[in-house]
Amino acid sequence: MKRLALPLALAFALALTLSAAFASGAPDGKALYAKCAGCHGADGSKTALGNKALKGLSSDTIAKALAGYKAKTFGGAKKGMMEGQAAKLSDAEMKALGDYISKL
Repeated sequence: MKRLALPLALAFALALTLSAAFASGAPDGKALYAKCAGCHGADGSKTALGNKALKGLSSDTIAKALAGYKAKTFGGAKKGMMEGQAAKLSDAEMKALGDYISKL
């Protein structure tokens, strides 16, 4: 029984640490944007696939565009890439991305 006490205590401590990290709630817009930077640039100033740069857009504009891409109701002829990216995002992640990008 004593041999199990330490491993069980460590497993319990790890579970508490992980649950606290995930319970913090809000997604990290900066971390999410790392996937976007390749096409849109680190500061959002790069025009991707001929579209407008993200830099200078409002949080609401970005979140609505992402929701439109996810619903396949927004975008031009080259929207396939963004539809695939937005399909994976939750509403909270879209808002976090909008908030982060709007401050670039």
